[in-house]
Amino acid sequence: MKKLFFLFAFLGILSVFNSLNAQTLYFCEGVDKSGYPITESSTFNIPSGGGYFYFLVRLPYEVGCTSVSYDIYNVSRDYSEDFSTSIIQDGMGTDWVWFYKKVTFYDAGYYHVYVRDCYGATLASAYVTVKYK
Repeated sequence: MKKLFFLFAFLGILSVFNSLNAQTLYFCEGVDKSGYPITESSTFNIPSGGGYFYFLVRLPYEVGCTSVSYDIYNVSRDYSEDFSTSIIQDGMGTDWVWFYKKVTFYDAGYYHVYVRDCYGATLASAYVTVKYK
């Protein structure tokens, strides 16, 4: 019984440590010099002609690629996802552990964004809501 308790305690500590070092996609109004989000949010209000905000990715390891893609999907009321567009970010350093991209949206909606490395592996993903002002 003690062994089982210690196993679960170890797994709990490992889970907390892993979540502290997880890869994360932030949506924000800006990025500071140290790579942290300025005014992070999951909802943005844009004018009817379009508006921008930033996608910031922070990793606990080096990206290992010179480009990534941001694959954007529209999320329906039934939570199904329809592909909208891909945005490529080139010119990256393989040793980067954080990077960001200014992205313009023209349509209101609920979106799921996947960040994929040059091998197609998903680095991070998150949901964002875009509304008209």
